Amino acid sequence: MMDTVNDPGELIAARLVIAGRVQGVAYRWSMQNEAVRRGVTGWVRNQPDGTVAAHVEGRREAVDATLNWCWQGPAVARVTHVEVTWCTPERGFSDFAIRY
Repeated sequence: MMDTVNDPGELIAARLVIAGRVQGVAYRWSMQNEAVRRGVTGWVRNQPDGTVAAHVEGRREAVDATLNWCWQGPAVARVTHVEVTWCTPERGFSDFAIRY
């Protein structure tokens, strides 16, 4: 019997708030490319307070890799904090979109 709690293929989801120099540096576009490359679905958007918010969901390995990328971002970004809130997958996303 497979242990679904530790199954790297299980579907997981997280809400993110990324802080630092993350607006005006192509962070959303770069995150969209990274998510699509890894097969992660969800969305990313700029927040009025200067942070970037995102919802990511997919297989554990892909989401974990995307979260690791969020700490770096594109070359000109300077990420100071990534707040992660684990949540229930919504399963309604067919792609990873930039929201405005």
